Amino acid sequence: MLNHAETIFDNMTDMMKKLKKSSYEKNMKVFRERNGHFFQEMTRYVEEAQEKEKAARELADVFTETVKNHFSVKGRIRSRTQADLNFFMIYYVFPAILLTESDEKELIAKCIQKQWGEKFKDSKIGYADYDKIYGAFREKIFGIF
Repeated sequence: MLNHAETIFDNMTDMMKKLKKSSYEKNMKVFRERNGHFFQEMTRYVEEAQEKEKAARELADVFTETVKNHFSVKGRIRSRTQADLNFFMIYYVFPAILLTESDEKELIAKCIQKQWGEKFKDSKIGYADYDKIYGAFREKIFGIF
């Protein structure tokens, strides 16, 4: 399940640079094209399970453990890397999950959020859907940028 899910974060640094409304829209489109199969696998796994809550918790555990193992150096993740991972989850991973048409998308997001907070130090993060995040961007701030 979720083999090589750590590749979701492959372009993390580039996708978080100079993030504006237009770049976020483009980045999300590319992100979903490259990684949509992971989100389909997540939703399919939970939808097909008899015990959906249990399946979502298992999925969240596998996902967070995969990310933790990939980014850990000697069992620890640098604080800067962790901050980047947290923001990437908020801006891309959770919105991509919530953009799926699955009835279980909220359950999956909730379980990953909970597991993320338990597995990673100082990482009690929240999530929102794509439209809410996209709507919060301003193209220009005071006409400067």
